Amino acid sequence: QVQLVESGGGLVQAGGSLRLSCVASGRTFSRYAMGWFRQAPGKEREFVAAISRITWSSNITKYADSVKGRFTISRDNAKNTVYLQMNSLKSEDTAVYYCAMGTTTVKYDYWGQGTEVTVSS
Repeated sequence: QVQLVESGGGLVQAGGSLRLSCVASGRTFSRYAMGWFRQAPGKEREFVAAISRITWSSNITKYADSVKGRFTISRDNAKNTVYLQMNSLKSEDTAVYYCAMGTTTVKYDYWGQGTEVTVSS
């Protein structure tokens, strides 16, 4: 059974930073792409960032335009963990953040329960 557990959310002032973590179990973590999504109140869930499994000794990363230059996704296969470092946070980053696991960076099969991020202005 696949389990994804997010942590690291909380309340932060605008301009601050948070690092989200997602620990995966139940599958061979290194074989899967991982992604972060978010859903703000009253809005649909949207893509934030993704990281591929290692291909030719490197990972491919993708970001939504709204977070490019501020957020960084990374993974530690030894710890079965994917991270989302969020800097220069804005009030519009307020949302529940979900991690996801999939066969590619555009197709996800498993989802976590989410961690809430609130950015106060």
